[in-house]
Amino acid sequence: MNYHHTTTGIFRSRPNRFLAQVEIGGKTELCHVKNTGRLGELLLPGTPAVLDRHEPGKRKTNYSLIAVRKEGQWVNIDSQAPNAAAAEWLSGSPLGFPVTLLRREQTFGDSRFDFYLEGEGGQKAFLEVKGVTLEVNGIARFPDAPTERGVKHIRHLIEAREAGYLAYLLFVIQMKGVTAWEPNERTHPEFARAVREAAGAGVIVLARDCRVWEQGMEIDAPVACRMGSGGPAM
Repeated sequence: MNYHHTTTGIFRSRPNRFLAQVEIGGKTELCHVKNTGRLGELLLPGTPAVLDRHEPGKRKTNYSLIAVRKEGQWVNIDSQAPNAAAAEWLSGSPLGFPVTLLRREQTFGDSRFDFYLEGEGGQKAFLEVKGVTLEVNGIARFPDAPTERGVKHIRHLIEAREAGYLAYLLFVIQMKGVTAWEPNERTHPEFARAVREAAGAGVIVLARDCRVWEQGMEIDAPVACRMGSGGPAM
């Protein structure tokens, strides 16, 4: 997926979770942050940043902050990018069957999953996407803040699997250079338990890293999933 009006700057501060002060061309601009997560290890004063420029008058700010530099590489922090990248990735039928139908925002029970798929072999599947920006010592972790909504999605993926659907949980790691993904047990133990329960119930847990550049991002290589607490590696 690509952005069409990008520019670079220097991150200065984050007054609140929705806004950042970024120096662009020697002038400090107030920018929208397209991610409400903590991002404490990424949004450091002096960090190079990528901004997506808005059409004049369309939004309250002129720019959105979409990526920052960490240890020599770009990390995409746009919370909408993983779904866009996943839609492109799924069009290539990477799940082992040719996809004949792909719908976004499909309801099942009390949840709305990111994707519903059908395959030419009669497969019917739901897939939920989670974007990952937290990396510690080469290990990607999710979530970076407690997410009751994420737990709810996982519980309903289990229900979908029990109802006969294929069910997938895809962690899109918005960077390169990680060796594994694991649930962030310390930040949200309930989420970690739910992921392990889902894997045991037949939900397929996947992680993929991404190629990230100033104008875009695409899903790239598989990353090992480590369940933790004795759970299976996938």
